[in-house]
Order: sequence, then C-alpha cells, then structure tokens
Amino acid sequence: MSDRTTIGVGMVGYAFMGRVHSQAWRSVGAFFDLPLAPRMAVLAGRSKERTETAAAQLGWDAVETDWRELVKRDDVQIVDICTPGDSHAEIAVAALEAGKHVLCEKPLANTVAEAEAMVRAAAAAPGKSMVAFNYRRVPAVALARRYVEEGRLGEIRHVRAQYLQDWIVDPEFPLVWRLQKDKAGAGALGDIGSHIVDAAQFITGQNVVGVSALTETFIKERPLAAESAGLGATGTSATGQVTVDDAALFIGRLSGGAVASFEATRFATGRKNAMRIEINGSHGSLAFDFEAMNELWFSAGGGGFERILVTEPDHPYVGAWWPPGHGLGYEHTFTHEVRDFLEAVATGADPTPSFADGLRVQRVLAAVEQSAAEGSRYTNVED
Repeated sequence: MSDRTTIGVGMVGYAFMGRVHSQAWRSVGAFFDLPLAPRMAVLAGRSKERTETAAAQLGWDAVETDWRELVKRDDVQIVDICTPGDSHAEIAVAALEAGKHVLCEKPLANTVAEAEAMVRAAAAAPGKSMVAFNYRRVPAVALARRYVEEGRLGEIRHVRAQYLQDWIVDPEFPLVWRLQKDKAGAGALGDIGSHIVDAAQFITGQNVVGVSALTETFIKERPLAAESAGLGATGTSATGQVTVDDAALFIGRLSGGAVASFEATRFATGRKNAMRIEINGSHGSLAFDFEAMNELWFSAGGGGFERILVTEPDHPYVGAWWPPGHGLGYEHTFTHEVRDFLEAVATGADPTPSFADGLRVQRVLAAVEQSAAEGSRYTNVED
C-alpha cells in the first residue's frame, strides 16, 4: 500500500457499528487492490477515556471528544458516521460542507426532513457520500441482483422479505437507545426493516411506491440502564417508556408492478439474524437467508430450487478472499462496502447506495408509520 495515495479516515462512534467499520478499514487493503490506502487517522467519542481505549483496541491513531474537531482536521478526508440516527444529519451536513467524503450508517436519518437536508448537502458538496446498507455487499445478494438484471427471473411478480431477531424478547432487557424514538427514529422498522426495504429495491430494481402497515410494541416499559438512572453499577428498579415499535409488518406495491410483503421484528424468539428475501418472477425465483449467507437458492422455469454456494472466484467480491467453499462472514460485507466507497472516491464515480437512495428508504419508513397510525390504510410513498 506504500505506493498508493493515502487517504485519512475519521470515524465518529466506536460501539457495535464502530467495531465492524474499524475491522473493514483495517482489512480492506490486505485483500483488495485499492487506488487509495486508507489511514485510520482519528476516532471521535464523547468520553476521552473510553475513546482512547477503543482507539487502542481498534487501531485508530488519534482521538477527539468532539466530532466537530474531527471534521476540521486536515488529516481527515473521509468521515465515517457510526452514531445513533439522531446525530447523522448534523454530522453529515457539517462534514460535506467542510469538503469531506462521508460514509453514513443506516437508516440515513431519523426523519424524512433530515434525510432531505442530507441529500441537498450531498448534491452541493464536492465530496462523495454513501449510506451504509451493508447487505447489498453480501456476495449472494449481489449475485441475486445480477440474476434479475440478466432477466433470469423474467417479470418480477412477488417479493417476500423478513428480518427476524430476538434480542429484546426478555422484558428485563434495559431501555437502550435503540428503544427510544428521539435517538433511534424507529424501532424494528428503522433498525432492520430499512435493510429489507433497501434489499428488495436493490435486487429488483423497483421502488416501493405504496404500503399498508401495522406496528406493535409488545413491552411498553423497560428497566432503565444503571448509567441512565444515575445509580452506578448497582442497578435500579426504575423503568422508562419504550417509544418505538417492536415489530412492523406491511404489504407494498413496487414501481414495476410487483407486490411485496415485509416483516421486521426483534421478537422472533430463536431467530438471531434471519434476514430473508424471496423473489418470484415469470421465469424463475430466488431465495436468500442471511443465516446461511453464502448460499443463494435459484429456480429456473419452475423446476425446483437449486442451491448455489456463492464462493466461486467469479461471484461478486469473492475472488479477493479464500478458495472456493471457504465461506465469508458478516464482517466481510463492511469490507466490501468500504472497498466500493474508496473506488468511487478515487475515480470520481457516484457511490451507491447514495444519500438519495437512503432518502427513498426513509420515505418508505415514513409511509409505513403513517399507514400504521391510520389503521393500516394504504399510503403512497411520497416522491
């Protein structure tokens, strides 16, 4: 990497998403022939002690306790946003106005208005911007898109998409930020439902244009985390209100005429990360489940489903990694993501999914919330 131009990366946030993004920035140059060599320049977090500990563990050179200082730094050309959704818009707009390239975690924002502001800033800025829907970079999902583009499925008629988790089934699980609307924007709908909306649109090449929805919050109060209650590590019996959905179900119509069903829940007991999609067309069908992420199931002409092990060198992204049959994992999707982003920055191409793509998903989420609030009434997705 020494003969390539170095580009400085500054990341805001170091929790779960920060860890996987750090892994991607560390490993991408070891497996892909890149036009730019990323340098993990700065990590930003509110606590100096915790940020310094995270930086040492994850491989960042320096720390800041104010993201605004990170954005100002001359050694940062890319700003990677791994914070809760309530801060995405402010950080992204400031970074774009400062001439930085921006990679932002999904969903793009907490509201349509915030997402629109981010799209306007991206359009006016010299830097490149991308929203991090990492499941587009699963080799099997990218192969599914290729099959649709090649016409192997014919006319797309049905889409069925699910994202099933169970990590908050326990009513004693504390009131973390993902369960608070002011920080997360939405619950299962925004956190994991956004992924299946984007995946459906990405694979089919069609947009969701209308929905009929319902949402449910099964556990309406949860214990406050000890630090939130201000009682130290001894715990507390205080509770707080859950202000987001636990589950969202909706049917939809796509721009090309297909009909679709979506289900996102964090209460599917026994399901850990079952992100699933099946697409039926006039000539064939395909099916994918992330819990078997190296497999794509394909049916041609109604002849039954064939299992494709997506580990061959000619499959998307896979040629950079291991011999055939040696599967990839969750972390590789983020490595593919930053690889594609660096390629776009180096060549001047517009990376995808763009902030405009993120806004399109945000509008679907808003239509789902509106439909659910109005009693499952069919709601058009606003352009």
